[in-house]
Amino acid sequence: MGDLPTRTRRLFFALWPAPALRRAIEHDTRALARRSGGRIVPARNFHVTLAFLGSVAESRLADLVRAGGAARAPRFELSLDRVQTLPRANVLCLAPSVTPIELRRLVDALRVALEAEGFELERRPFRPHLTLVRRLNRPMPTLPLPPVVWPVEEFVLVESRTAAAGSEYEVLARWPLWTQDAL
Repeated sequence: MGDLPTRTRRLFFALWPAPALRRAIEHDTRALARRSGGRIVPARNFHVTLAFLGSVAESRLADLVRAGGAARAPRFELSLDRVQTLPRANVLCLAPSVTPIELRRLVDALRVALEAEGFELERRPFRPHLTLVRRLNRPMPTLPLPPVVWPVEEFVLVESRTAAAGSEYEVLARWPLWTQDAL
């Protein structure tokens, strides 16, 4: 008799905007998204990936929760002020022209915590972005936008499930970022 298959989940850590910010981003970028063609990402799926884990055995969820709790970083503001195409991924996204040092520190702290729990992560450079459109019909030039200022106060662990209408995301756990005076 063979072993039972291990149940896995497709997981990632992310910044997860509040509903009001999701609506503001959708309002400010929909015309551009429509012009680019492709599949528009629903506002409920907006996020900025911090660490993509891929398929993870369900038995490792406690390790991920422990890693999330170990990744300490301060709150910060993320200013999303340009729309750009990522040609390799064939997506249109909203991105910052400057990545806040606090965001880089959060990503580094999360990477260290995940590696301490035995997870192997992609080694490509971190480029924060929020995907607006997938499978672009035509690339667009990078365009400046009035900044969408995001007060980042937490990060989350998310499960991605494939459905007929596209990906569905569920937040599994949340961790607050610290106020400057609490560090």
